Amino acid sequence: MTFNQLRTFIAVAETGAVRAAAALLVVTPSAVSSALSTLQEEVGTALVVRQGRGLRLTEAGLLYADYARRILGLLDEAKVAAVGELDPEHGELRLGAVTTAGEQVVPLLLAGFRERYPAVGLRLEVGNRERVSALLDSHDADMVIGGRPMDGGDLEVHAVRRNNLVVVVSSDARPGEDPLGWLAGQTWLLREQGSGTRATTESFLEHLELHPRTLTLGSNVAIVQAVAAGLGVTLVSQDAVAGQMSEGAITPLSLRGTPLRRDWHLVAHRGRLHATARLFVDFVLSTEAFQLPPAPKGSGGRRA
Repeated sequence: MTFNQLRTFIAVAETGAVRAAAALLVVTPSAVSSALSTLQEEVGTALVVRQGRGLRLTEAGLLYADYARRILGLLDEAKVAAVGELDPEHGELRLGAVTTAGEQVVPLLLAGFRERYPAVGLRLEVGNRERVSALLDSHDADMVIGGRPMDGGDLEVHAVRRNNLVVVVSSDARPGEDPLGWLAGQTWLLREQGSGTRATTESFLEHLELHPRTLTLGSNVAIVQAVAAGLGVTLVSQDAVAGQMSEGAITPLSLRGTPLRRDWHLVAHRGRLHATARLFVDFVLSTEAFQLPPAPKGSGGRRA
């Protein structure tokens, strides 16, 4: 099998169709079909089956796709590490970030990093926690910024930034003397499944023993605008609503146990930080917002 065959298979897996994969790879549909057929023959089992006008992965295909993504990610990681090792300031950084951090925290970081190291190539992908975790797992990102450390014993935290979650309501809202009772009757606006903020909100509501109506909007911007319009309430990072709060469009609701502290964490695979990525870690720690993570108990040293 070849790397071209693996890339073709992943393109088919992501698009669900030969023509769409061909357009993505800028090749002919016959080239995609040929590469896919050859790969399946070499593997010795069906990786895809027909479904309507498209294709879907078999159980074996789903498993194989996971390995293929890791192989291709490691290949890309190896190239990035090799190119940047002798000249880190001309290397490349592949960064992932959960949505709120990607919208509110990362842009300023990358602007400052680019100003200091203008020749470094930058790649950023923003998504929910589930997507960002997958990027790290498949080695498609050198490091990620997320709301809490991703699961996995081979990961380490290199920097931490304080992040508080608050309950926000429309400035016209009148919770009265029983804010919990009032909140129980409101519509809670949620991010999509796979979002860390959604998971935290669901746990928060369970802790308060509230079972309100919910509405999934799936976008921080949409949720904040909906709160300002009086459509509902939400639990959100202060970083995401600082502007709207200062303008008076929305207001935080004071509740016992809030704000919830859910710090941002800069995370990478343990021992796999290439030279350009180390430049980024050093830059991040030079800012006032980020600090070293707390050392594990009894270690007497830094965590990452």
